[in-house]
Amino acid sequence: MIIPLAQTDSLVLGTVALAPPMALAPLAGITDLPFRQLVASFGAGWVVSEMVASQEMVQAKPGVRERAELGYDQAGTAVQIAGREAYWMAEAARMATDNGAAIIDINMGCPAKKVTNGYSGSALLRTPDHALSLIDAVVQAVDVPVTLKTRLGWDDDSLNAADVAKRAEDAGIKLVTIHGRTRCQFYKGQADWGAIRKIKDAVTIPVIANGDIVDASTARLALSRSGADGVMIGRGAQGRPWILAQVSAALHGTPRPDVPQGRALIEMVAKHYEAMLSFYGVDLGRKVSRKHLGWYMDDAGTPPALRKAILTHTNPADVLRDLPDAFEIQVAA
Repeated sequence: MIIPLAQTDSLVLGTVALAPPMALAPLAGITDLPFRQLVASFGAGWVVSEMVASQEMVQAKPGVRERAELGYDQAGTAVQIAGREAYWMAEAARMATDNGAAIIDINMGCPAKKVTNGYSGSALLRTPDHALSLIDAVVQAVDVPVTLKTRLGWDDDSLNAADVAKRAEDAGIKLVTIHGRTRCQFYKGQADWGAIRKIKDAVTIPVIANGDIVDASTARLALSRSGADGVMIGRGAQGRPWILAQVSAALHGTPRPDVPQGRALIEMVAKHYEAMLSFYGVDLGRKVSRKHLGWYMDDAGTPPALRKAILTHTNPADVLRDLPDAFEIQVAA
């Protein structure tokens, strides 16, 4: 059973309720388990794991199984898989659901050359018949809802997302997320939310708008132009893990999050840093944490010399020691 509730407060996919209709987008190297848990702690309808290559996941290639500590048993988590072969896609979906995943998301939107050169991600928009064979395989392999994330098309001359989405719906896809750019745009220019309306008009399943949605005003505009049922926020959450909850409060009347300031912000950043060290181990955790610490300090206006020192410290104790000084503007406030 699918209950699409156009621009309302929740979506229901079979036995899975997504409320509010607001998701954290999968971002490679960013939306790992520590960050997804942090975003979810403020409030989000659902979060999506980093994209995982299906064959590597099944074969337990070094690094992939660790990255895909996918939060199988965490409520509101979709596991995103990518690939070009039906067998591996189906096996990866089975593995994820056997481990407790409640939703499987198929990646047909990643524009990275290392992905599209392997005929995965958004390259599948160039071979829709083959893409549908992968969708069929995954849908038939699992009993949980299967969703799809894609783009408007490969380029401006092949805007075929509406046709692909309709065929995907017929194959059993329960929800589709559209990034309002073509693959060849990568992340340049402005996302075309109005173009998403064509996909919305082509299907009866929920459609989620994605791309350049960073706050309540852009979310409202994206929903108005696209007619979508909800929004997905990616880069807008970098350094602002509370933004989904803020947008949800403005659009859907959910409780407003307590945005940490001063000492509370320092404590949140410190806990996030320690969670990354615990998740990855100290050596890799220090490297992974730099991007997140950088975004937090960008927003805080941390002086350049102190920012550089924190990002280059080799001892985690030194990072934790200097964090209060890095956020002294918030403390003073």
